[in-house]
Amino acid sequence: MSTAILKIIFAQNIIFTIVQTHFQYFSTSINEIKLPSKFTFPFYYEPHPLCEFAASEVQNYLQTQTDFEHNFGLAPSKKGSVIGKMFGILVVQNTKNEIGYITSVSGKLAEKNIHKKFVPPVYDMLTKDSYFLKEEQVLNQINLDLENLENHTDYLTLLAQYNSEKRKASIDIQEKKEDLKAAKKDRNFRRLKAHSRLSLEDYATLEEALAKESLEAKYFFNNVNRYWEHTLKALKEKLSVFTKKISILKKQRKTKSAALQQYLFEQYQFLNSKKEHKNLSQLFSETSEQFPPAGSGECAAPKLLQYAFLHDLKPIAMAEFWWGQSPNKEIRKHQQFYPACQGKCKPILTHMLSGIEMDTNPLLQNPAIGKELETVFEDESLIVIYKPEDFLSVPGIHIQDSVYTRVKQGVKNISGPIIVHRLDMSTSGILVLAKNKKAHKDLQSQFINKTVHKRYTALLDGIVNDNTGTINLPLRVDLDDRPRQLVCYEHGKPAETNWEVIERKNGKTKIHFYPISGRTHQLRVHASHALGLNIPIIGDDLYGKKSNRLYLHADTLEFTHPTSKQKLVFHKKAEF
Repeated sequence: MSTAILKIIFAQNIIFTIVQTHFQYFSTSINEIKLPSKFTFPFYYEPHPLCEFAASEVQNYLQTQTDFEHNFGLAPSKKGSVIGKMFGILVVQNTKNEIGYITSVSGKLAEKNIHKKFVPPVYDMLTKDSYFLKEEQVLNQINLDLENLENHTDYLTLLAQYNSEKRKASIDIQEKKEDLKAAKKDRNFRRLKAHSRLSLEDYATLEEALAKESLEAKYFFNNVNRYWEHTLKALKEKLSVFTKKISILKKQRKTKSAALQQYLFEQYQFLNSKKEHKNLSQLFSETSEQFPPAGSGECAAPKLLQYAFLHDLKPIAMAEFWWGQSPNKEIRKHQQFYPACQGKCKPILTHMLSGIEMDTNPLLQNPAIGKELETVFEDESLIVIYKPEDFLSVPGIHIQDSVYTRVKQGVKNISGPIIVHRLDMSTSGILVLAKNKKAHKDLQSQFINKTVHKRYTALLDGIVNDNTGTINLPLRVDLDDRPRQLVCYEHGKPAETNWEVIERKNGKTKIHFYPISGRTHQLRVHASHALGLNIPIIGDDLYGKKSNRLYLHADTLEFTHPTSKQKLVFHKKAEF
């Protein structure tokens, strides 16, 4: 192990000796609960009962604690910016074979990294007089100097004058160019007209005069250019007093920022059970992005595992839950469990959990085994099928079995790109597939032009008070946690959904969705997001809670037959 790594771990150990141990015993008996045989697969799991017990204790602490002040958005009277947080639970076994747990929080909490209840970060950049804070002060000063220069009255006056003169120059030069072209066109016309009327001697005299006119016009145009070059150069020289300083400061900021970022990447050293260590740069160099996203290493799960490995605690089970108000973009429900994120955590946790036997990744298992597709309609142009829930529309990375592969293998006289539209794997319902290129092109055009009408039935985990409405929330993929979608007004694609309630019963709402657009997870996000219906679809394992299935069904599909041009309507009632 390198000297630098030993220094980091030694520094962390000093912190741990100052703060009381973070190993916590369960406050109630857990003797009747069987330990899991394998560790939690962190990216898709059901929380183990021990994790649920531990989470309950941590949540009780959050409700009653007086150790810190933080506004989670749960109390209207609370002051400060509203920031919900992800908390982690790691059930562990200590060297005395005792079972307990440790807990952590993602990122800073109340502007601090060190807390009584939660394990410390992998690297604490907020330590007093740390290299990070010193360099941050330098960067802050550079930013302040830049701000002062860029807002200096003389600079702004000169800049406005320069831009004004530059616009005038552009207009004037363009006008003179047009004059040149018009004059040239006029000379050509006079030359052509005179060719048949004048004698050779008189024509030669005219040519000489026209040539002189051309030279004078070009000379005048060049003088105009020189005038503006001289005018703008003088202003630019005055501006350079500021722009040179601004350019130097920006280069300094860029260089220092990159160096500080690289320094931080190297300080975040992650251990695994074999005491092997890798830093952020090493871990993300093996990914397609090759660069750690902002906040990498600050999530709850890496903090928990780092503490466990440093203190010889054996990981037993892990879970993470959200506490507080949901962010504006993401969907996070208060007290609900969530898997570790893919973008920031997958490279880190893959290394940290190396050598630990984990539950099988359910995403590698084919849920369509034993399920059959039902043919609703078929002719020489198309085939309409009913897809059960938990059945891929097209082959995935790990699972090839899908509607596409089964139809391709089982239907005769089919060719070309047969898939016209898709349903999420978890969604059941009606799909139309093309049997040839001509039919595919026609059907695809109908979907693009939004002349296809679709209706979905969903069962929501709560009561919707209004009877009808429209949801407009633009969506984009969460780059740090695919395939989850975010509501994003800056970069999202427009997504519109009409809806109507058809039944309220036992605290649930059955609803019809009429999607105008067809974005990924559109109905699921529009149902669950706080700015949508704020009630998730039952069984939504991404934006709600798991159940025996996702209660979303594409029950109606209406389109025009690509050959006969007859209007076709297909309906399959939901089984819930």
